[in-house]
Amino acid sequence: MLPSLDDQLCFALYSAARAMTAAYAPLLADLGLTYPQYLAMLVLWKTDGVRVSQLGERLALDSATLTPLLKRLEAAGLVSRKRSSEDERVVEVFLTAAGKRLEKKAEAVPPCILERSGLSVKELISLRTELVALAARLRRAPPR
Repeated sequence: MLPSLDDQLCFALYSAARAMTAAYAPLLADLGLTYPQYLAMLVLWKTDGVRVSQLGERLALDSATLTPLLKRLEAAGLVSRKRSSEDERVVEVFLTAAGKRLEKKAEAVPPCILERSGLSVKELISLRTELVALAARLRRAPPR
C-alpha cells in the first residue's frame, strides 16, 4: 500500500520548496528579480564573467530556460552577455555596474529568510547539509 500524500518525502520537499519560493517573492520583488533570476545573480556576484554553459550547469537549467532568463536580466540592465574573444562559440555573462550595486541591496534577503524560517543558524546549516547530501545520493542512484 502506498503511503498517503502527507507521508511522502517528495511531497514534503515539494511543499517546502514552494513555501520557500513564496517567502522570497516579496523580498525579490523589491529588487526587481524573480527567484530564478536571483539564483543566477548569486552565482554572478561570486563569479563575474562566467560562461553561460557553466551558469546553466551551476543552476541545473538548460539553455532553453537560461537564455530567456539572461535576456530579461540584460534588458533590466543588470548583466551583459559577450562572446569570448578566445572562442566565439562561448558566451560569457558579466555584471553591469547596476548589477554589482544590486548585490548590496540583496544582502538583506538571507537574514529575512532565516527569520521567516524560524530556524536557528545551526538548524539551517544542518538542514541544508542533509538536503545537499540527499540530492547527491539521488543523482548517483542508478535509474531503474
